[in-house]
Amino acid sequence: MRELSLHLLDIAENSVAANASQIKIEVIEDTKSDLLQMSVEDNGKGMDAEMVASVVDPFVTSRTTRKVGLGIPLLKEAAEACNGFLKITSGVGVGTGLFVQFQRSHIDRMPLGNLGDTFLHLLIANPSIHWLFYYRVDDKVFDFDDAPIKRELEGISLTEPSILNYLRETIEIGIQALNTSDAGEKINSFKSAGEKK
Repeated sequence: MRELSLHLLDIAENSVAANASQIKIEVIEDTKSDLLQMSVEDNGKGMDAEMVASVVDPFVTSRTTRKVGLGIPLLKEAAEACNGFLKITSGVGVGTGLFVQFQRSHIDRMPLGNLGDTFLHLLIANPSIHWLFYYRVDDKVFDFDDAPIKRELEGISLTEPSILNYLRETIEIGIQALNTSDAGEKINSFKSAGEKK
Protein backbone atom coordinates (compact mmCIF):
# COMPACT_ATOMS: atom_id res chain seq x y z
CA MET A 1 0.00 0.00 0.00
CA ARG A 2 1.35 3.37 -1.01
CA GLU A 3 -0.97 5.62 1.00
CA LEU A 4 -1.80 5.73 4.69
CA SER A 5 -5.52 6.13 3.98
CA LEU A 6 -5.48 2.65 2.41
CA HIS A 7 -3.94 1.26 5.60
CA LEU A 8 -6.75 2.91 7.57
CA LEU A 9 -9.25 1.30 5.21
CA ASP A 10 -7.65 -2.12 5.72
CA ILE A 11 -7.60 -1.79 9.52
CA ALA A 12 -11.19 -0.53 9.62
CA GLU A 13 -12.25 -3.52 7.51
CA ASN A 14 -10.62 -5.74 10.15
CA SER A 15 -12.85 -4.00 12.71
CA VAL A 16 -15.90 -4.65 10.53
CA ALA A 17 -14.91 -8.33 10.27
CA ALA A 18 -14.61 -8.40 14.09
CA ASN A 19 -18.35 -7.55 14.29
CA ALA A 20 -17.83 -4.04 15.67
CA SER A 21 -20.94 -1.88 15.96
CA GLN A 22 -18.90 1.31 16.47
CA ILE A 23 -15.59 2.29 14.86
CA LYS A 24 -13.67 5.51 15.49
CA ILE A 25 -10.89 6.67 13.17
CA GLU A 26 -8.61 9.50 14.23
CA VAL A 27 -5.89 11.25 12.24
CA ILE A 28 -3.85 13.97 13.94
CA GLU A 29 -1.20 16.08 12.24
CA ASP A 30 0.90 18.16 14.64
CA THR A 31 3.25 20.37 12.66
CA LYS A 32 4.90 21.84 15.78
CA SER A 33 5.83 18.43 17.17
CA ASP A 34 6.42 17.04 13.66
CA LEU A 35 4.12 14.09 14.32
CA LEU A 36 1.45 12.28 12.36
CA GLN A 37 -0.71 9.97 14.47
CA MET A 38 -3.51 7.66 13.37
CA SER A 39 -5.75 5.34 15.34
CA VAL A 40 -8.65 2.97 14.76
CA GLU A 41 -10.71 1.88 17.76
CA ASP A 42 -13.60 -0.58 17.72
CA ASN A 43 -15.92 -2.43 20.07
CA GLY A 44 -15.63 -5.71 18.17
CA LYS A 45 -14.87 -9.20 19.44
CA GLY A 46 -11.28 -8.31 20.35
CA MET A 47 -8.22 -10.53 20.64
CA ASP A 48 -6.44 -12.33 23.44
CA ALA A 49 -2.88 -11.40 24.44
CA GLU A 50 -1.37 -14.18 22.31
CA MET A 51 -3.14 -13.00 19.16
CA VAL A 52 -2.19 -9.36 19.85
CA ALA A 53 1.46 -10.40 20.20
CA SER A 54 1.39 -12.29 16.90
CA VAL A 55 -0.74 -9.92 14.80
CA VAL A 56 2.32 -8.05 13.52
CA ASP A 57 3.55 -11.30 11.95
CA PRO A 58 2.88 -11.06 8.20
CA PHE A 59 1.76 -14.70 8.12
CA VAL A 60 -0.91 -14.38 10.80
CA THR A 61 -4.45 -13.27 10.04
CA SER A 62 -7.90 -13.92 11.47
CA ARG A 63 -9.47 -13.32 8.06
CA THR A 64 -10.83 -16.18 6.01
CA THR A 65 -10.74 -14.27 2.71
CA ARG A 66 -6.97 -14.35 2.41
CA LYS A 67 -4.24 -16.49 3.88
CA VAL A 68 -1.66 -13.81 4.67
CA GLY A 69 -2.26 -10.63 6.71
CA LEU A 70 0.24 -8.07 5.42
CA GLY A 71 -1.50 -4.80 6.33
CA ILE A 72 -0.50 -4.36 9.97
CA PRO A 73 3.08 -5.69 9.63
CA LEU A 74 3.71 -3.37 6.66
CA LEU A 75 2.26 -0.39 8.54
CA LYS A 76 4.43 -1.18 11.58
CA GLU A 77 7.52 -1.40 9.41
CA ALA A 78 6.64 1.88 7.67
CA ALA A 79 6.14 3.67 11.02
CA GLU A 80 9.41 2.39 12.45
CA ALA A 81 11.25 3.49 9.29
CA CYS A 82 9.93 7.02 9.98
CA ASN A 83 11.02 7.27 13.64
CA GLY A 84 7.62 6.05 14.82
CA PHE A 85 5.88 3.00 16.21
CA LEU A 86 2.71 0.93 16.12
CA LYS A 87 0.83 -0.23 19.22
CA ILE A 88 -2.20 -2.52 19.54
CA THR A 89 -4.40 -2.94 22.61
CA SER A 90 -7.23 -5.45 22.70
CA GLY A 91 -9.35 -7.61 24.94
CA VAL A 92 -11.71 -10.45 24.12
CA GLY A 93 -15.25 -9.09 24.10
CA VAL A 94 -13.98 -5.54 24.61
CA GLY A 95 -12.64 -4.46 21.23
CA THR A 96 -9.36 -3.40 19.69
CA GLY A 97 -7.40 -0.19 19.37
CA LEU A 98 -4.55 0.33 16.93
CA PHE A 99 -2.34 3.41 17.27
CA VAL A 100 0.46 4.36 14.88
CA GLN A 101 2.80 7.34 14.89
CA PHE A 102 5.18 8.75 12.26
CA GLN A 103 7.63 11.61 12.09
CA ARG A 104 5.43 13.80 9.89
CA SER A 105 8.25 15.35 7.82
CA HIS A 106 10.24 12.14 7.35
CA ILE A 107 11.28 11.73 3.72
CA ASP A 108 10.13 8.09 3.67
CA ARG A 109 6.66 8.70 5.14
CA MET A 110 3.87 7.63 2.82
CA PRO A 111 1.37 10.34 1.85
CA LEU A 112 -1.95 10.36 3.66
CA GLY A 113 -3.86 9.81 0.45
CA ASN A 114 -7.55 10.56 0.09
CA LEU A 115 -9.04 10.42 3.58
CA GLY A 116 -12.38 11.69 2.29
CA ASP A 117 -12.80 8.76 -0.10
CA THR A 118 -11.74 6.33 2.63
CA PHE A 119 -14.26 7.72 5.13
CA LEU A 120 -17.06 7.82 2.56
CA HIS A 121 -16.36 4.27 1.36
CA LEU A 122 -16.47 2.88 4.91
CA LEU A 123 -19.66 4.79 5.73
CA ILE A 124 -21.52 3.70 2.58
CA ALA A 125 -20.28 0.10 2.56
CA ASN A 126 -21.15 -0.49 6.24
CA PRO A 127 -24.25 1.58 7.07
CA SER A 128 -25.16 -0.48 10.14
CA ILE A 129 -21.95 0.59 11.91
CA HIS A 130 -21.73 3.79 13.94
CA TRP A 131 -18.81 5.68 12.35
CA LEU A 132 -16.83 8.44 14.04
CA PHE A 133 -14.20 10.27 11.99
CA TYR A 134 -11.87 12.79 13.62
CA TYR A 135 -9.17 14.66 11.68
CA ARG A 136 -7.09 17.41 13.29
CA VAL A 137 -4.33 19.56 11.81
CA ASP A 138 -2.78 21.54 14.67
CA ASP A 139 -5.75 23.40 16.23
CA LYS A 140 -8.20 22.90 13.33
CA VAL A 141 -10.62 19.98 13.61
CA PHE A 142 -13.03 18.10 11.36
CA ASP A 143 -15.23 15.88 13.51
CA PHE A 144 -17.86 13.66 11.82
CA ASP A 145 -20.38 11.48 13.63
CA ASP A 146 -22.83 9.68 11.33
CA ALA A 147 -25.45 9.03 14.04
CA PRO A 148 -27.38 12.35 13.76
CA ILE A 149 -27.58 12.04 9.96
CA LYS A 150 -28.81 8.44 10.12
CA ARG A 151 -31.43 9.41 12.71
CA GLU A 152 -32.74 12.19 10.45
CA LEU A 153 -32.84 9.90 7.42
CA GLU A 154 -35.07 7.39 9.27
CA GLY A 155 -34.04 4.43 7.12
CA ILE A 156 -33.46 6.22 3.80
CA SER A 157 -30.43 4.67 2.10
CA LEU A 158 -27.10 6.49 2.30
CA THR A 159 -26.62 5.63 -1.37
CA GLU A 160 -29.64 7.70 -2.46
CA PRO A 161 -27.98 10.23 -4.84
CA SER A 162 -28.79 13.45 -2.96
CA ILE A 163 -27.75 11.89 0.38
CA LEU A 164 -24.54 10.49 -1.11
CA ASN A 165 -23.67 13.90 -2.61
CA TYR A 166 -24.36 15.63 0.71
CA LEU A 167 -22.13 13.17 2.59
CA ARG A 168 -19.34 13.47 0.01
CA GLU A 169 -19.43 17.27 0.12
CA THR A 170 -19.58 17.38 3.91
CA ILE A 171 -16.57 15.12 4.29
CA GLU A 172 -14.50 16.59 1.44
CA ILE A 173 -15.07 20.24 2.35
CA GLY A 174 -14.58 19.52 6.06
CA ILE A 175 -11.20 17.94 5.35
CA GLN A 176 -10.15 20.60 2.82
CA ALA A 177 -11.06 23.34 5.29
CA LEU A 178 -8.31 22.15 7.64
CA ASN A 179 -5.76 23.64 5.26
CA THR A 180 -7.39 27.08 5.01
CA SER A 181 -7.48 30.05 7.37
CA ASP A 182 -11.30 30.00 7.68
CA ALA A 183 -11.45 26.31 8.61
CA GLY A 184 -13.53 26.74 11.75
CA GLU A 185 -16.12 28.80 9.92
CA LYS A 186 -16.53 26.25 7.10
CA ILE A 187 -16.68 23.25 9.41
CA ASN A 188 -19.24 24.89 11.69
CA SER A 189 -21.43 25.77 8.72
CA PHE A 190 -21.48 22.12 7.66
CA LYS A 191 -22.29 20.95 11.19
CA SER A 192 -25.24 23.37 11.21
CA ALA A 193 -26.40 22.12 7.83
CA GLY A 194 -26.16 18.53 9.05
CA GLU A 195 -28.23 19.30 12.12
CA LYS A 196 -30.99 20.89 10.00
CA LYS A 197 -31.30 17.98 7.56
